[in-house]
Amino acid sequence: MLISPAYAQAAGGGGGAPDLMLQLAPFVAIMAVFYFLIIRPQQKRAKEHREALAAIRRNDRIVTTGGLVGIVTKVTEGDDMLTVEIAPGVRVQVVRTMVAEVRGKGQPVAAKPAAKGKGKPDKDEEPAEDEQDEAADTPKTSG
Repeated sequence: MLISPAYAQAAGGGGGAPDLMLQLAPFVAIMAVFYFLIIRPQQKRAKEHREALAAIRRNDRIVTTGGLVGIVTKVTEGDDMLTVEIAPGVRVQVVRTMVAEVRGKGQPVAAKPAAKGKGKPDKDEEPAEDEQDEAADTPKTSG
């Protein structure tokens, strides 16, 4: 007989489960990294964007997906339309989902404090150049 039975093949049947766990461990680790570095932050950003879109009110400054910047003048809740003023007297309607960013409320500009040297000059200070030019052009009245 030239062919002998191979008895060594039957001995390897008991260690299959630990080998399978070792092979799947890198895949599980890669999926965990993908979840925490890519999927979870993207879901968080999407949730914040949905909340910002739901909270749009009048006088909010927005940026559309097309790049237009404007101020919301009217919010229509029923059909998700916004009326946005993109220039003085120019109003367009925008679908709420096409808003890319809500920049915030249109707050009035704070009054600037009076700069030194713009009012009456102190006794020790000389008037600024533009004030000297104005003084030379203005006729002096006696009186």
